[in-house]
Amino acid sequence: MTAASAARSPRVLLGVAAGAVAFAAADTYVVVLALPDLMASVGVPIDQLQRAAPIISGFLLGYVAMLPLIGRIADLRGRVPVLVAALVVFALGSLVTALAYDMPSMVAGRFLQGVGGGGLVPATLALVADLYPRERRGVPLGVVSAVQEIGSVLGPLFGAVVLAFADWRAIFAINLAVGLVLAVAVQALTRRDTAPRAGPARLPDPLGLLLLAVGLVAGALVFVRPPDLMASITWGGLLTPLAGTGRWLTPLGLTTVAAFVLLGVRCATAARPLVDLRSWVRSTREADVVGAVLLAATLGGVILAFATADPEVQVFSEQGVWYLLGAALAGVAFVVHLRRAEAPLVPRGALRAVPAWGAVLVSFFVGAALIAALVAVPLFARTTTYRDSQLMAALVLVRFLVALPVGAVVGGYLTRRFSAGAVTAVGMALAAAGFALMSQWPSDALEGWFANVALVLGGLGFGLALAPVNAAVLASTSDDVHGLASALVVVARMVGMLVGISALTAIGLSRYYAAQDGLRTIAEVCGVDADKVCPAYRTQQLDAAITQEQTVFAGAAVSAVVAAVLALLLFRGAATRALSAGDLLRSAG
Repeated sequence: MTAASAARSPRVLLGVAAGAVAFAAADTYVVVLALPDLMASVGVPIDQLQRAAPIISGFLLGYVAMLPLIGRIADLRGRVPVLVAALVVFALGSLVTALAYDMPSMVAGRFLQGVGGGGLVPATLALVADLYPRERRGVPLGVVSAVQEIGSVLGPLFGAVVLAFADWRAIFAINLAVGLVLAVAVQALTRRDTAPRAGPARLPDPLGLLLLAVGLVAGALVFVRPPDLMASITWGGLLTPLAGTGRWLTPLGLTTVAAFVLLGVRCATAARPLVDLRSWVRSTREADVVGAVLLAATLGGVILAFATADPEVQVFSEQGVWYLLGAALAGVAFVVHLRRAEAPLVPRGALRAVPAWGAVLVSFFVGAALIAALVAVPLFARTTTYRDSQLMAALVLVRFLVALPVGAVVGGYLTRRFSAGAVTAVGMALAAAGFALMSQWPSDALEGWFANVALVLGGLGFGLALAPVNAAVLASTSDDVHGLASALVVVARMVGMLVGISALTAIGLSRYYAAQDGLRTIAEVCGVDADKVCPAYRTQQLDAAITQEQTVFAGAAVSAVVAAVLALLLFRGAATRALSAGDLLRSAG
């Protein structure tokens, strides 16, 4: 049964799904302000920021590496079940993160949040394709893209508001509640027309519910270890390890493990289980688990190589070479597997159409350009105008992010009237113009109003490009691979962001080091305290840092131009409307 027939109001269902995407996107950035508190709670000193990298990379790994498998399962099992499951996994990850007591438990929670939050995106995009014909998809795709970016804007603000009244755990407690409420809402919307009209409502598997409750309560106590319970003569033994020192070797820890093992057995054998584990395992097997693991290893190696590096000083992390080598080996194995498997993760011919694989390629360069704004704009602000305020430096980016969802809605509307290639090209040309202006920013650029022109121009440009790229891939692939195709577009953009910031930073660093030659000459004249006593040294040092960031902006402009040209060339056959990009090019001579 399609999603269109399962919901009385497609707009309401899509609205709830889009709201879930926005909330998950907010969670991607909410950790920015709370990161110092998260580090302190798991015993990581604030001056050892590199040790906190797994908190970020764990989320990215779950978000990106599992997307293709989730997208394929959405094609096989349906969009709505995957939406509900993704929200439940997101809520579970939020619970684990809120209760985390050490780095492994926190990274595990963030990984689950990434899996759940990432799974919402391809399922929602594919849902648009189910609910709307090709010629009407532009606006809803633009809305989905817009709310995702609005979530990115609201994430840091949401975190700041919560932290003003409570500690960081409240952020993830709210995530838990909202995730469960949205899951119930999606399920209710789709059951309203499909549920039988007669007969009493049947309670979900009582034994399954009991095992779930026991596991959650016991597990929460193991995580939290309430002081009163620990000090109790009667009950304290429940949290005393039976062997060694591990929390999970306590009576409550073993009870938690046993409850969830029994729950899994119950779900796999009961006639009406709490979770139909057998059908999920069957869908996962049909989606090609081996191919998914190989692709996840490929993407995971790339993510870890670049996400664990310090973008200010490194292209990739110290272990990056080994990560990339592992990714290359896994990638070769994945290609071989696709050729030999009877039902591969990426079905043969799924991306055969030029606009289909072209959307993946264009998305990569869009991501490579986009990350420059997300990283380099706050860095420029911190280097120049807001040296003493990380918050004020980050708020400069809001001008860019506010314009982005506006552009996304407009881009969705324009896709109904013009070709996807033309709209994407115009958007990326505007983004390139914005970056070109940024590459000329002097040290006092943010003190005047003209800097807003570049920021708004860039935000609008990126927004215009989001919906037509998604529309192109959905219009050029069959209905039974829309989830997978949407996932690959998102994965390409995320990988482009990681690779792009590293490549652009490497180029910027070369310019920075070249500018250091003048600093050494001034330092020899001024002495060892040149940065304190010599104004010329400080000026040259600032100029060197600005040169680096200007170079990153210029490189991003080039990436945006490449995306624009590729969109015009590769989206010619995308049937998003009557006039194709090829007709537009021929009419222009």
